[in-house]
Amino acid sequence: MSEMTTKSKPRYGAVSCTLFMLRHAWKHCRIVLGLLAALIALSVGDSLLRLFAAPVILDQVQSAAALSVLSRTILLFTLGLMLAAALSAYCRNLGFFGRIELRTELIRQVTHKQLTTSWPNLGDDAFKKLCAGASNATNANSEATEAIWDTLFDLTRSVIGFVIYLLLLSSVNPLIIAATIVTSAASFCFSLNAARYRASMRDEKTGQWNSIGYINYRASRREFAKDVRLFGMAGWLGSVYDSAANAIAAFEGRAQKRELIFALLNALLAFLRGGVIYAYLIAATLRAPLTASEFLLLFSAAGGFSTWIMTILQSASTLYKQCQDISTVREAIEFPEPFTFEGGESLAPDPDGRYELRLEDVSFRYPGAEKDTLTHISLTLHPGEKLAVVGLNGAGKTTLIRLMCGFVDPTEGRVLLNGKDIRAYNRRDYYRLFGAVFQDFSMLAASVAANVAQRVDAIDMERVKRCVALAGLTEKIESLPQSYDTLLGREVYEDAPELSGGELQRLMLSRALYKNAPLILLDEPTAALDPLAESDMYARYNELTQGRSAVYISHRLASTRFCDRILLIDGGAIAEEGTHDQLMAAGGQYARLYEIQSRYYGKENIRHEEA
Repeated sequence: MSEMTTKSKPRYGAVSCTLFMLRHAWKHCRIVLGLLAALIALSVGDSLLRLFAAPVILDQVQSAAALSVLSRTILLFTLGLMLAAALSAYCRNLGFFGRIELRTELIRQVTHKQLTTSWPNLGDDAFKKLCAGASNATNANSEATEAIWDTLFDLTRSVIGFVIYLLLLSSVNPLIIAATIVTSAASFCFSLNAARYRASMRDEKTGQWNSIGYINYRASRREFAKDVRLFGMAGWLGSVYDSAANAIAAFEGRAQKRELIFALLNALLAFLRGGVIYAYLIAATLRAPLTASEFLLLFSAAGGFSTWIMTILQSASTLYKQCQDISTVREAIEFPEPFTFEGGESLAPDPDGRYELRLEDVSFRYPGAEKDTLTHISLTLHPGEKLAVVGLNGAGKTTLIRLMCGFVDPTEGRVLLNGKDIRAYNRRDYYRLFGAVFQDFSMLAASVAANVAQRVDAIDMERVKRCVALAGLTEKIESLPQSYDTLLGREVYEDAPELSGGELQRLMLSRALYKNAPLILLDEPTAALDPLAESDMYARYNELTQGRSAVYISHRLASTRFCDRILLIDGGAIAEEGTHDQLMAAGGQYARLYEIQSRYYGKENIRHEEA
């Protein structure tokens, strides 16, 4: 949660991001573009009606036009303005839902990226910052991914209005027009400077918001409540929150001070610009008298010309800032993938197939680490073999499972499936080969059946019931209020029942069985159980996975005695290998650890595990 000060420029510029949003709208909701064009036309038409209404009516009054003609003219302008206003309101209301749909689609794409991206990306600080920024840019109607349509509306109508008014003022001295454009450009530079200052600090600000989000998440999670209270962490977490909030407030103070100075300069330039234009028109009238209607038309056009320029510059500045956020969204969605997915060779897992998994001189080092977690591991998991991996905490057991699963690729060496490097396969197809139960499993706020099947539709209920029965959980599930349709997860459902640690682990076993995968990986899924319960659970795993390859990781050595082969990992390498009896006879580290655990858990427990 340390303060992030690394600064990075957006990958995409304003033009690129604008075209991206236009393509996005064309693909997902074209009506937004049609309504935007209609709004621009109506707005320009409304401005022209307002510009010409007073001069035309004044001209008719001066020429003593008949009352009926004057009334008809006023009525036509009034009806035109009313129609433009009504159609504009209709188009705005109709387009509102389309704009939400486009923003929601971007949220879906960012979420899909987070759910399907390569596992290493989830630990990449750059990816996490981009996702946090993308979330901020899509979480409200006022954020860039929806507000950009209002900005494009303002910018486009202002450019059209600028061109029309420039033609109307063609009789005005070009130096006056040039001075107006130059002073307006200076105002734009001031606004752009303020926008760039905000953009230059976006990484720092995002880092602080990440800290606040982290504290909010921890404070709202029930599983952290005990630690917060017992260890008096509330004050510490509060100070971290306050530090991040103060940093954001300080940044906002600096940015707003700069923006205030530039706003005052812009106001001064606008005052000087307007004064020069009006002085010129008055002088021109004194030299060559204009009719009242002509003077009013040029006077209004001159004021409108200045307004169009300022709106163009303000909209361009706003668009620049919004495109910083849109670039963040794009960068999150398009973040590079280290693994091959759709472009890789497809796999069609066969539950009864024979798969050999081999690690060939594999080493692995986590990004930023000073040394390898695993060094020169060579290992073959034979078809139908039960393999146990044991060792002290931090020895590299979980990293070995991650390499087998394909969550990470080796720093050196290869992981081979039936002799072929797994990097050649579609990684998502490769994942389908594995049924896994991890120590930190993912129970979702959904029904029991959905948690077992890991889907919300087309659930095979008979298969769910069979897997639950095999896991020894039928009695518990059928005692729940809605049985297999009971909703779990109190974070979402207030009345959701709570399953014990052992029941949750049996539920995860049901999920692994439902997948019916040919390779089974169990990474200390029973760590929270007592030795007797763990031994029973592993015996059930062994019984239910007969004929399939399986890898068991456990810190309790007696639980994995039934395995065909046991590996002891120490110092990132395979220190010992063999059956339980062979390793005990060797009298090495495995035997010493086993004897220590035997005394710790007691003779009665060990006898039960050996039975």
